[in-house]
Amino acid sequence: MTSWRIWRTRLILFFAVLGPGFITANVDNDAGGILTYSQAGAQYGYSLLWTMLPITLALIVVQEMCARMGVVTGKGLSDLIREEFGLRMTLIVMILLVIVNFGNVIAEFSGIAGSMQLFHVSKYISVPACATIVWFLVVKGDYKSVEKVFLVASVFYIAYIAAGVLSGPNWHLALVETIKLPPRSVWRDHSYIYMTVGVIGTTITPWMQFYLQSSIVEKGVSVRQYKASRLDVVVGSIFTDIVAWFIVVACAATLYLHGIRNIVDPSDAAQAMKPLAGNYAFILFAAGLFNASLFAASILPLSTAYTVCEGLGLESGLDKSFREAKFFYWFYTLLLGSGAAIVLIPNFPIIRFSILSQVLNGLLLPVILVFMLKLINRPELMGKYTNSRWLNTIAWLTAIIVTILSLLWIWNLLHS
Repeated sequence: MTSWRIWRTRLILFFAVLGPGFITANVDNDAGGILTYSQAGAQYGYSLLWTMLPITLALIVVQEMCARMGVVTGKGLSDLIREEFGLRMTLIVMILLVIVNFGNVIAEFSGIAGSMQLFHVSKYISVPACATIVWFLVVKGDYKSVEKVFLVASVFYIAYIAAGVLSGPNWHLALVETIKLPPRSVWRDHSYIYMTVGVIGTTITPWMQFYLQSSIVEKGVSVRQYKASRLDVVVGSIFTDIVAWFIVVACAATLYLHGIRNIVDPSDAAQAMKPLAGNYAFILFAAGLFNASLFAASILPLSTAYTVCEGLGLESGLDKSFREAKFFYWFYTLLLGSGAAIVLIPNFPIIRFSILSQVLNGLLLPVILVFMLKLINRPELMGKYTNSRWLNTIAWLTAIIVTILSLLWIWNLLHS
């Protein structure tokens, strides 16, 4: 009975803090991410699945660091960078992050437009309607109500797991490629390196670190709840990469197998699956894309608004009224409205812009990781909650490997 009470208490505590880690990790499977994973499966079959294991470990470590900093300091990442490194450095980081995030916002509305067009709904109807829904959800709701909506949206990612199963993959080959390292020869292929950087960039993105820490602070998670918050991060990271694995598998089993190597739009993957894997896989993939795009279109501008306001020392947060946090809500509105408007421009090169934004994520990530590592290893800031040696090893390795891959990609691109 005592054992049951202990477990019941732990479960209650876990569900009390569930949200920031699970939501942040799942939003990462957005339209840009789905496009990148789909292209990875279509272009290289199962051969990029090996990236999922190290990426999951790195994602857990990086996200846990952010959660811990938020719990211990009670401040967002942008706020800490400003206090510890000065306003000039914070402005540089913010400008870079706003550029990258704005590219991601455009990708989300592109995903909304593409997924709804599969159901014969014009983008001139779907994009303005969804932008309006998202705006009212965030601006008129408080943190608790918005978080509940986001948690429900996270559950719908199961559609991709179902689509992967229905695509009839070669399970043995998929599992072997997941645990097998690629041959050395692939690193001379700049396209392979570009796609690897893109997969890493879309799985561990700079905006995630800012949003996670800000949402943990706004939720009011205390040091006493730290273990449950850490579990939230771990569960979210594992679930999101399982979904990513199934997206790659679904496209490898259908598109790659039938010689379809290039995807112009994330909705193309769903459309191409229809004759190859049946209506059910098509509907699930398309519905999953719409859910993911709408979900991320809500959070990415929100993350950017948090980052800028914290960096400038301005009021921010969903529990603040429009009058209390005018800049926060107006900046959110500007990002949301501009992203939606650009998608409505005829012949705008959305796909190239989307893929580029994912690679820029990979290039910016090491910079953010260096700031995080310097902050979390300061005893005067974190007390006894500084990084252990093995956490520092994994985090530094992540930063170094991403930097090397990015430099290899640029070198191969210049000499191809």
